[in-house]
Amino acid sequence: MLKKYFLFIWLAAVFCFAILYPIPFIKALGDKARILYFHVPTAWITAVAFITSMVYGIQYLRKKDILYDYKAASAAGIGLVFCILATVTGSLWAKFNWGSFWNWDPRETSIFVLLLIYGAYFALRSATESEETRARLSSVYVTLAGVTVPFFIFILPRIIESLHPDPIINAQGKIHMDTGMLLIFLSSLAGFTALFFWMLNLRIRICKLELSKTN
Repeated sequence: MLKKYFLFIWLAAVFCFAILYPIPFIKALGDKARILYFHVPTAWITAVAFITSMVYGIQYLRKKDILYDYKAASAAGIGLVFCILATVTGSLWAKFNWGSFWNWDPRETSIFVLLLIYGAYFALRSATESEETRARLSSVYVTLAGVTVPFFIFILPRIIESLHPDPIINAQGKIHMDTGMLLIFLSSLAGFTALFFWMLNLRIRICKLELSKTN
C-alpha cells in the first residue's frame, strides 16, 4: 500500500518538475523539448512490456503452465497501452514541430507497425476458443513478435534518415542534457518503469483469482 502511494507522489513530483522546471534553449525544439519527459518513458515501457511478454510466452512453451500465458497477455496489453501513448505524444510533438501529426518518419512508422503486430496478437487470442490452443498459438506469436521489438524501436530508426531529433544517447554514446533535465528525465524513466511493474503485478493477481475460480 505504501509503495503505491509513494509511486503516486513520485510521478506527481516528476510531472510538476517536468512542467515548471526551466529548461535551457534547445535549437529547433525550445520549450517543446519537455515532451521527452513523457514520450521517451512511454516508448521505453512499450519495449520493456513487449519483451516481458515474450519472456512469459517462452515460459509457457517450456512449462505449459496456463498462468504464463495470462502473464504474457497482461504484459502485452499494458505494452499496447503505452505504445498508443508513445504514438500520441510523438504525434503531438510532430504537429507542433513539423506542422503535421503524421509524417511517416521512421520512428513514427516503426511504432505504428508494433501497434499492428500486437493488435493482431489480441485478435488472434479473441478468435481462438480453446484455452490450450489459444495459449500455444499466442505464445508462439508473442515470442516471434518480441524478437522484432528491438529492431523496430532501437535499430530501424537509427539506420534510416529521420526528421526525429537525436536519440537520448547519441552515436557518440553521450547524453546531451543539463543536470536538471537529466535528473527529471531519469526520475520519469524510473517512475514509469515502476508504474509498469505495479500494473503488471496487479493484473497478474487478478488473473490468479480468475484461474482459482475456474479450477
